[in-house]
Amino acid sequence: MSYEILEKLKREIAGYADDTKWEEVGEVIEVADGIIKILGLRHVLSQELLLVQSRDAEVMAVALNLEEDAVGALILGSAEGVAAGSKVKRSGNVLSLEVGDELLGRVIDPLGNPLDGRGPIFKENQSPIRRKLEETAPSVVDREPVNQPLHTGIKSIDSMIPIGRGQRELIIGDRQTGKTAIALDIIINQQRDSADPPICIYVAIGQKESKVARLIETLKEQGALKYSVIVSASASSAASFWYLAPFAGCAIGEYFRDKGKDAVVIYDDLSKHAWAYRQISLLLRRPPGREAYPGDIFYLHSRLLERASRLSQEKGGGSLTALPIIETQLGDITAYVPTNVISITDGQIYLESDLFNQGVRPAINAGLSVSRVGSAAQTKAMKKVAGKLRLQLAQFRELQSFVQFASDVDEATKKRIRQGRMITEILKQTDLSPVPFERQVILFYAVLNGYFEGLSDELLEGVEQVFMEYMERFCTDTILGPIHERKVLDEEIEGHLKKAIGDFIDSYKKANA
Repeated sequence: MSYEILEKLKREIAGYADDTKWEEVGEVIEVADGIIKILGLRHVLSQELLLVQSRDAEVMAVALNLEEDAVGALILGSAEGVAAGSKVKRSGNVLSLEVGDELLGRVIDPLGNPLDGRGPIFKENQSPIRRKLEETAPSVVDREPVNQPLHTGIKSIDSMIPIGRGQRELIIGDRQTGKTAIALDIIINQQRDSADPPICIYVAIGQKESKVARLIETLKEQGALKYSVIVSASASSAASFWYLAPFAGCAIGEYFRDKGKDAVVIYDDLSKHAWAYRQISLLLRRPPGREAYPGDIFYLHSRLLERASRLSQEKGGGSLTALPIIETQLGDITAYVPTNVISITDGQIYLESDLFNQGVRPAINAGLSVSRVGSAAQTKAMKKVAGKLRLQLAQFRELQSFVQFASDVDEATKKRIRQGRMITEILKQTDLSPVPFERQVILFYAVLNGYFEGLSDELLEGVEQVFMEYMERFCTDTILGPIHERKVLDEEIEGHLKKAIGDFIDSYKKANA
């Protein structure tokens, strides 16, 4: 051996540091339906990511059940190749997701992998921020009252059930009553309401891939995909993805909220999320409770929805608004999961099958719908014109059911019923046609102050569209623009508005004489 090689060996031996460390290695003793039971991992953390050896490659799993002698874990993805005797290693990391502005306009799965065929989300030399899927909700000290409106563009919601930035508002109803359509309108309206729209995260849980593809195409056509993120756990994916999807969407929303931005996350729908959690819990041998759901089903949804908040200025002033969707069976809102989520949220928008079948779209039942933030989340202009709307609508519904049995009706009742029918017609709205709030203000002002009462039923049908076109053409600078900028209806604007409505009624009657 030459002298140089000997010296080199001596230097390497001298610089050698023994870095011996213990590594826990577990062994799979049971596999069934995506659930594995592991022996040997005594120090594993709850929600820790585990690496399971399979025939082909390593598979990820998340630790859920920490029992005295074993660990119950949920495999993320396909369980093929995992069998009894497979080795399991700890990763030391709790389940997390890579987040960043690059997610905007992308479609991902709950683990952050792209699903839109557009290649990797982050560049190779990037080191994006990782956020835990499960985070503690902000404390009371870190929050501010919800008092900034989130305009939806849906007339009946913005006027009677206002949503504020940082609120949790439930959308509930039977299947095929327009729940997803409302969520879609809310996303589309954000760009029309603000030059800097809130970031919208749509979480599709157990939806058909064709439905998600149609939704993405609609957002693209409407120009709303550029400020949206789609998290998809499709109907064909494993229950583990259904379970993780809402937490992934919430983690993305919290990233933007902590940057001082406004974000909206839509969970479509939490009924399927509860079904997936029930399936996982039963396979993990957790004791079933009411309707076979596990005892912590309430805590599952409360710890998710409590993360929605409006942060104080010291924390950046950002907000995260949660819009969970729940599907009811035959209108039963007293079932276990609906009552749980109703009690967690700050109000609900209830969609009724009967109204939908009668042609009232959106089929919102104003009597059962409520916003617990109320007029605190409304602009002064909307509050001024729409304050009497809910009361007049409720009186009309009551009179309508009473009058059908009465033969003689006095003039005052007839007038009130006509006013109610007019309001019902005005509140009707087609899909993908959100109305800016300043247009809603002038429309409600005209209807609730009796300007349209002199019109016949034939003239009343098309009056809204013609009225909006007239105001857009002649009153943008004097009425619509100032209301949009200042959010108030002061005496000066009201004077212009009264004159403009009067001129419009005269010209409309002459044109249709």
